[in-house]
Amino acid sequence: MRETVISTNQLTKQFGDFIATNKITFEVYKGEIFGFLGANGAGKTTAMRMLCGLSKPSSGHATVAGFDVNTQPEEIKKNIGYMSQKFSLYEDLTITENIEFFGGIYGLTNKQIAEKSKDLIERLGLVKAKDQLVGSLPLGWKQKLSFSIAILHQPKVVFLDEPTGGVDPVTRRQFWDMLYQATENGITVFVTTHYMDEAEYCNRVSIMVDGKIEALDSPDGLKKQFNANSMDEVFYQLARSAKRSDN
Repeated sequence: MRETVISTNQLTKQFGDFIATNKITFEVYKGEIFGFLGANGAGKTTAMRMLCGLSKPSSGHATVAGFDVNTQPEEIKKNIGYMSQKFSLYEDLTITENIEFFGGIYGLTNKQIAEKSKDLIERLGLVKAKDQLVGSLPLGWKQKLSFSIAILHQPKVVFLDEPTGGVDPVTRRQFWDMLYQATENGITVFVTTHYMDEAEYCNRVSIMVDGKIEALDSPDGLKKQFNANSMDEVFYQLARSAKRSDN
């Protein structure tokens, strides 16, 4: 039986009369890449904020890494990694300083930080650039470094919010190779993306429309269900029925 890392049941977030996330229910399993898709305004960001322990649900339940989003948000934050399109790194700090800073936030000991920093820098081929300011790095390297730091503490799940925006296709493919390697080490990847070719790389994909999950299956399963040749076609069939445009 597969281990469940994220579980939601009727998870809802309401702002006044506006229901941003409407009774969503799904599970994410250990070591899988779960694509969380939807047009702008579908409710993805709202849902992700709840799962990261940053926003309390209006109703419903969810657990992440075994902790309840309603009552244990701080425990959730300790057991997850997070990376956004903006990379979340401090550009006026060096590569080494960023690693040390985030390692401290994640609660690693000085010894662990030193060991993991050395390993990470060598693995990414950044030994000669370790004292270079992050702001001077090319976009693709910032992206790889940011992801590596997000999983520095070996979290049970890492949330990636449109992590590959603005980078070229070759670099995006290299980034996805890093995601596959992370899952082989037991880390679950929860990713939002606007690139439908990336949706094809996921083990399973959910598609939100107007706050509700309208489809959830493997990419091949979704293409079969919607009689489509690509995830682009699947997404278009669902997203064209959307009525709202704000998160």
